[in-house]
Amino acid sequence: MPTSSASTSDAAKSASSGGVQSLERAFDLLERMADAGGEVGLSELSGSSGLPLPTIHRLMRTLVSCGYVRQQPNRRYALGPRLIRLGESASRLLGTWARPHLSRLVDATGETANMALLDGDEVVYVAQVPSRHSMRMFTEVGRRVLPHSTGVGKALLAGATPDEVRALLARTGMPAATDRTITSPEVFLRALEEVRRQGYAMDDNEQEIGVRCLAVPVPDSPTAAAVSISGPAGRVTEAATSDIVPALQEAARALSAELNSTGTLSG
Repeated sequence: MPTSSASTSDAAKSASSGGVQSLERAFDLLERMADAGGEVGLSELSGSSGLPLPTIHRLMRTLVSCGYVRQQPNRRYALGPRLIRLGESASRLLGTWARPHLSRLVDATGETANMALLDGDEVVYVAQVPSRHSMRMFTEVGRRVLPHSTGVGKALLAGATPDEVRALLARTGMPAATDRTITSPEVFLRALEEVRRQGYAMDDNEQEIGVRCLAVPVPDSPTAAAVSISGPAGRVTEAATSDIVPALQEAARALSAELNSTGTLSG
C-alpha cells in the first residue's frame, strides 16, 4: 500500500529524532488547532497536516479521552480544558526562564524590564524585574491589557497581517487610555509599519501619561512574545532610546535561544 509523503516525512523525522511518531503528530494537531483559532473540523486538519482522515480521527479520539480536546455539538473539535492547567504552568516557567535576561536588561538600561505574551486578543505580562530607581514603573505579573495602547502590543502584532490586525481591533475596540492613545485602525497599522521599519515599538504616553515603553519581539519564539522596558518619559528619552534598543534586542535574542534550546535524554 503506498505511503503518503506526509507520512513518509513524519516517519523519517521521528526516526532521526528518536521520538514517537504518534506523539509528534498529536502535538502537531494541537498546534494546528491553536493556529486555526481553537476549533476545527477533521477535514481541515487533514488538509493542513497532510495526514489521512482515519489517522487524524484516531489521534483526536485519544486526545478527547484525555481531556486535551473536546468534540463540540456541531461535530467539530475544540481545544480542551486540561490544556489550561498546562498553559498556566508553562507561563509561570516562562517567567522564571525570562527573569535572568530581564535582570541583565535592568542592569543595562536602569529601567523596569517586562516580558509579555499575546494571549488571544490580549497582552498578558508574564515576568517583570523592577528598576532600582526610587521612581519606577510597575506592572503586575498576570495583568492583561489591550494591544493597541502598549509598546509590547505593537511589537507582538508587528508580524501579523493587516487583515489579522483589523479583525483583532474590531473584536477588542480601541478605547483611549490617554489622549495619546491610537484609536484608529489605519493609524495603528501605520504605526506597525514603523515598528517593522525601525525594529522596535514605542508606547509614548499612550497607556499612561508620563510613561514611555520600548519593546521588541522575541524572534522565533514558540508563542508570540515581546520584551520591553518602561520608565518615566524624562528618562526614556530619544537620546536614551539609541542605547536601550540594542540592549532590548540582545535580551530578546538570548531569550529566544533559551526558549528554542532542546534538552536531550540519555537512555
